[in-house]
Parts: sequence; C-alpha cells; structure tokens
Amino acid sequence: MTSKDQMIERQLRGRDIKDPEVIRAMREVDRRLFVPDDIREYAYVDEPLPIGKGQTISQPYIVAFMAQNLELNEDDVVLEIGSGCGYNAAVLSRIVKQVYSIEIVEWLADLARNNLQKAGIRNVEAIHGDGYKGWPGKAPFDKIMLTASTPKIPEPLKQQLKIEGLLIAPVSDSFENLVVMRKKDEDDYCMKDLLPVRFVPMTGQVQKPYYNEDEQEK
Repeated sequence: MTSKDQMIERQLRGRDIKDPEVIRAMREVDRRLFVPDDIREYAYVDEPLPIGKGQTISQPYIVAFMAQNLELNEDDVVLEIGSGCGYNAAVLSRIVKQVYSIEIVEWLADLARNNLQKAGIRNVEAIHGDGYKGWPGKAPFDKIMLTASTPKIPEPLKQQLKIEGLLIAPVSDSFENLVVMRKKDEDDYCMKDLLPVRFVPMTGQVQKPYYNEDEQEK
C-alpha cells in the first residue's frame, strides 16, 4: 500500500514537480477524504480511481502538474471547470485566495461540496451548472483550469481571464493534449503544449459548435 510520503517523494518530487507550494498543498490535502470508503487503501496510488457512476478522481501527478503549470500565487482567484469530487479544488485552495468551481453533473457537484466541507475547505465555492460560459459574476480570473477535454477553449472562458492570466486545459482537436494558454491582450493568446493526456470529455454547450450565440442563450 502506497503511503502519502511515498506519493509525495516518488510520484511528485521524483518526477518534475518542484514548486514547493504545490508540494505543500498535495501534502496538506488528504486524498483519502475524496475517494469512496472501500478504496481508501489505494488513495495514494498514482492513478485515477473510480468514485461512482463511471466518474474518477484524477491521479495525484496530473493534479500537481496542472497546478504547477498555472504558476499559482497566494492572491489568485481561480475558476475551475469540472469540480468532480472536489479534490483538485481542494489542492488549489491551499495555494490561492479563492476558488470558484462549476460542475455540470449535479450529483458530483453535491459530492464536491460535501467532500470540501468534510475536509474543512472554506475558500472554495462550488455550484452545479454548465461551465462553458464560466462564471461572469465572479470574473475576471487570474487562472482558469479545465478538468475535462474540450475540442477548443470556450470563448467566454478566454474573455473572463485577466490579461497575463493563465488557462490550462486538455484540448482534443486532432489528439488530446494538455495545453497552457497565456492571455497577452484582449484578443492575443499564446499557447504551449505540455503533454499527451486522456480526460473525460467536457459536456454541455461545448458539444454544440454549430449553434449561434442567440440560440445558445435560449
């Protein structure tokens, strides 16, 4: 059975996770609190784990890798698209000022809120909804993280990102790749490929590319 110390030293420090704040957050947030009781002994294994109804919790390395590549700061306000069981948001919350998280699957949104409450996390607000249009009432955001793959980055999310802000997402145009995007100006973005990945697809409005904006509002 893998221990938390082994997870930190072998799976994170032993690879390319160097950011001390990310390491600290991964140590502070107990992954055991975010997995079902019957598989808690596997909580620190570096692989996705089932959390019910075909959904999974991301592997620790990917959580840490995405957080590290967002270059997080303590004053950041972060938007997460895809709350899942709440684990990613919990890790982010240990580094930044505030996390806003949107989950399209209602039972997962409830699970995330319950798990975050059990873990004593107070600076994450999680709601049920389609993350395609982000969270205009809380924008702009310093950083944005998508935890489901998308054919392209939704325009509303790009608009809600601050100038010089970073967005990280698995993008599946021709093949699925984790990318990080920096907003240089209102219509100027610089994108960098990071590594091949496999995430569940983003659902909802992002899967309706042929609708115009007026139709999408209805």
